[in-house]
Amino acid sequence: MTISARNQLSATVKSIKKGVSNDVIELLLGDSQTLYSVITSESTQNLELAIGKSVFAIFKAPSVILTTDTDLILSSRNQLQGEVVQIIEGAVNAEVIVKTQGNVEIAAIITEASLKSLALQVGTKVTAMIKASSVIIGAKKAH
Repeated sequence: MTISARNQLSATVKSIKKGVSNDVIELLLGDSQTLYSVITSESTQNLELAIGKSVFAIFKAPSVILTTDTDLILSSRNQLQGEVVQIIEGAVNAEVIVKTQGNVEIAAIITEASLKSLALQVGTKVTAMIKASSVIIGAKKAH
C-alpha cells in the first residue's frame, strides 16, 4: 500500500456496532489485540465491511499518544500496552517505535521534550493510545 501514514496495520473486522450516523468497527490485530475505529455508516457501506473481512487500520504517527503512567484511567478507546524498541531523535521531535504485547509495531511522533519528561528509552514499558476517530479503515478493491 502506498500511503504516507506510518501506521498501516493488517486487521480483520471482528464486529460492527451500527449507529445512527457513525459505526464502531472493532478490528482484530493478529490473534489477540483489538483496535477500534469510528467511521461514518456511509463508509461502512462503501467499504463493504463485514465480520471476517481483511482490512487495514491506518493512522498517522502524531496521532499516537504515549504514557508510562499505569495509574491513569483514560477515555481513549484504544490503549495498547507495549515496549519501546527504537527511538530516532530529531531536533524537535522523536520517532518512537513501540512493539505491543501482540507483536504489532506502532510508530509515534512525540516532542523531544516529551521524550525526556517520560524518560523513554529502549525497553521502557508504555501504553500507546489512539483515538478511535483517528483510525481510518482501508480495504483493497475487488477486481
